[in-house]
Amino acid sequence: MVAAAKSCGRFLELLTISAMANNRDADPNLGYLTKKETEVKLPRPTRVKNKTPAPIQITAEQILREARERQESEIRPPKQKITDVNELGDYRIRKRKEYEDLIRRVRWNKSVWVKYAKWEESQKDYKRARSVWERALEVDYRDHTLWLKYADFEMKNGFPNYARNVWDRATQLLPRVDQLWYKYIHMEEMLGNVAGARQIFERWMKWAPDQQGWLSYIKFELRYNEVERARDIFERFVDCHPRVGAWIKYAKFEMKGGEIARARNCYERAVSKLGDDEEAEDLFVAFADFEERCKETERVRCIYKYALDHIPKGRAEELYKKFVAFEKQYGDREGIEDAIVGKKRFQYEDNVRKNPLNYDSWFDYIRLEESCGNREKIEDVYERAIANLPPAAEKRYWQRYIYLWINYALYEELDAQDIDRTRDVYSFCLKTIPHEKFSFAKIWLMAAQFEIRQLDLDRARRILGMAIGKAPKDKIFKKYIEIELQLGNIDRCRKLYEKYLEWAPENCYAWTKYAELEKSLAESERARAIFELAIDQPALDMPELLWKAYIDFEISESEYDRTRELYERLLNRTKHLKVWISYAKFEASLVEEVPESASPEDANNFKRGCLERARAVFERALSHFRNTAPELKEERAMLLEEWLNMESSFGELGNIDLVHVKLPKKLKRRKQIETDDGPAGYEEYIDYVFPEESQAPNLKILEAAYKWKRQKKLASNDD
Repeated sequence: MVAAAKSCGRFLELLTISAMANNRDADPNLGYLTKKETEVKLPRPTRVKNKTPAPIQITAEQILREARERQESEIRPPKQKITDVNELGDYRIRKRKEYEDLIRRVRWNKSVWVKYAKWEESQKDYKRARSVWERALEVDYRDHTLWLKYADFEMKNGFPNYARNVWDRATQLLPRVDQLWYKYIHMEEMLGNVAGARQIFERWMKWAPDQQGWLSYIKFELRYNEVERARDIFERFVDCHPRVGAWIKYAKFEMKGGEIARARNCYERAVSKLGDDEEAEDLFVAFADFEERCKETERVRCIYKYALDHIPKGRAEELYKKFVAFEKQYGDREGIEDAIVGKKRFQYEDNVRKNPLNYDSWFDYIRLEESCGNREKIEDVYERAIANLPPAAEKRYWQRYIYLWINYALYEELDAQDIDRTRDVYSFCLKTIPHEKFSFAKIWLMAAQFEIRQLDLDRARRILGMAIGKAPKDKIFKKYIEIELQLGNIDRCRKLYEKYLEWAPENCYAWTKYAELEKSLAESERARAIFELAIDQPALDMPELLWKAYIDFEISESEYDRTRELYERLLNRTKHLKVWISYAKFEASLVEEVPESASPEDANNFKRGCLERARAVFERALSHFRNTAPELKEERAMLLEEWLNMESSFGELGNIDLVHVKLPKKLKRRKQIETDDGPAGYEEYIDYVFPEESQAPNLKILEAAYKWKRQKKLASNDD
């Protein structure tokens, strides 16, 4: 048996040698296939359809010159020349070590894996590159871009079988990513493997993709003149996606092939299945257009009548338009529009009689009358509509009703151009609204703007004054102040701001805008007094914005001592991290305020003073977080990072080592998750260990002490 096995192996070896001798052009790297057999056929370039010259001509020389002028200088690393094999081996070992070290640090970073694999590919070491791609997929196989790049690597280097293996795995793991399927099919089609591409399509269709996937399969079959296969796929398509759009595409496919009977059958089946669908109107319109192209006018008329009888009237607007256009072209043109309008008018009258509080029906009825252009009928419908007051004095019932008044006023002003009647409409509307319970700022503002358009400022001011007296709102105050400011009435603006703040003293926006107004008028003392009143309020909606505006104001006025006082007052109220950082950055930013006449030595002393003050702020903040709030370790670490950045920004004057010794160490710890049912596993979190904590013999003792201190503090507060 051993001799027989040896002879069999020798025979296979001779067969292999003879095959290689017969095919001298075979490449071992391609699996003993010729390059012609593995050549990827690219699609033809698209042809330019519009070859007419552009109105503005530009020469190639001008394009190159502009590109050269706008090109930024590129910094290139020095080139490394490798002269022998040993040096090349050392270079490869060094680069691989760099990549492996980088991967150990940032294993989650996919760009590192991609660069590593591409470098191995550039070294023609395809096995190693393939290994890198496989390791990258172990990190995150859900990222489809890795699969795409992996398969592109295999295809680009002439390994179609390996690429098929990658695509198969990718589509099995991520079947809902359509791009993987498209790329896989495109590869097989470029290789001429039509049967394989069809098999991939069939695998994909089992996952019931969206419409685009099915349509791609159909186009694929049509490219190879497989009409029957495409028809079968359309049948499966409409079963998977029983929607109007799918049936219309099926019918258009049959119509394009000249199969009128089949197309009509598609439409009839669609009507029987989707006659009550929300998109049924589109189906009937497409069916009627098809019959109209076939010159079957009676069929078209029957389709329209059937659709109008079965589709709800609110969804048949487009159908009515198509029907009227069809009758104008093929039927009796006299009285068609009147008949359609009369039918709609009867329908709307029936709707508003059944439910007079259905304001949508009134809007549709008004729109119909406006399309006819009869002013008397339009005003009559508006009057009848606004006479139906909402059932209760609650704003949610009035939000739709109020637009009847708005549309009525706009119609009288813009279309009818009756100014007196428009003024009466606004007046009656404002009298109808129960302002004691709620109001609408939109109506007040529209009435005032109407009077401004009529150049009657006194009426506009009276309307806005009534609005502030009866139903004050933010929008009304803002718009009124904006109008007076545009007119240059500063005293009125101040009075309005005072009224605004009397009504809403907690509104930080109003305080800030009032102070900005005084600042724009160069009234610094008034602006400062306004800010002082604002921060003394017992309750504010956004105090942080107010304090920031006050501090920015003092900085813009170059009142640095006042700014420091503001920061100190703010720190008495809150010891938030952002306040400390902002304070320190303010002190550091004063470096730019060096007097121009100062000597270099005085300038350096001035900068050192700014740096020392900023350091003092950081030291105070660090002491606060260390002693008062030791549990806020993350905030403390962020504070040290900001301090380090500041020291580095000062260059030679800064002392980075001063901060480095205080930086904490990051530790990854685990803690147990407690739920109502008991322990539910562990979760990881980042802990910070500061130098003074690491000196303790046991961190647990320190944590217990912090816990005891907090409990004691809480107990003292309770007492």
